[in-house]
Amino acid sequence: MPATPAWPPKSAPRLFVPGPLSEGSSVQLEGGQAHYLGKVMRVTPGDAVILCDDETGEWLARVAEAGKRDVMLTIESRLRPREGVPDFWLCAALTKKAAFDLVIEKATELGVAELHPVLTRRCVADKLNPERAGAIMTEAAEQCARTALPALADVTRLDDLLEGWPAGRRLYFADEEGGVPAATAFAMDGGPAALLIGPEGGFDSAERAMIRAHPAAVAITLGPRVLRAETAAIAGTGLWMGTRGDWGALALEE
Repeated sequence: MPATPAWPPKSAPRLFVPGPLSEGSSVQLEGGQAHYLGKVMRVTPGDAVILCDDETGEWLARVAEAGKRDVMLTIESRLRPREGVPDFWLCAALTKKAAFDLVIEKATELGVAELHPVLTRRCVADKLNPERAGAIMTEAAEQCARTALPALADVTRLDDLLEGWPAGRRLYFADEEGGVPAATAFAMDGGPAALLIGPEGGFDSAERAMIRAHPAAVAITLGPRVLRAETAAIAGTGLWMGTRGDWGALALEE
């Protein structure tokens, strides 16, 4: 006897939409999302679509109407609530656009709660388009089946970030001059945490001294090789998730 196909199918399109969503309600999609469903995925009435609203979780919807310019969906049932997110911030110095786009995408996939773009003396960029960054986050969350979008902070100068640092949150910073091995440092503290990554040219001596003097800061090393800024951000975040984040919890459940 053939197995019953999974429902909704894994190939069902997945989109973030404004919420809150609720059972029995209707959602009208226009613009890029309607084009994606109608022209790329070629949905027809009755097809399944997965919707997330970053508030109530993930929902199963069915296509009610698929027009040339819009797609009407009917919400059937909630598949799972909004996920709990590890209390981890990535504070990454601005880099060239392509490199920082990669950081935004991978930070979302890895599960950060907040992304804080930081402006330092050696940054080659000083601005970030929040709409573009938000679109990258949303697309990455859709791709990796995340139900909670990261919060995106405003671009903040390093000195302002340190001055306004919240009490009780550990600040690990990747120091080219060395520090505690990252895995060792992460394993020693299970509270709210953040990782600070410098720009392409690294922190200058004054910035490094300022960070080291902060009571929440712990200098760490990410190994014997000199990493690109984007590589350090991704590697450090992944290591924290494997040590203190939700990767270990998921492995135990499986």
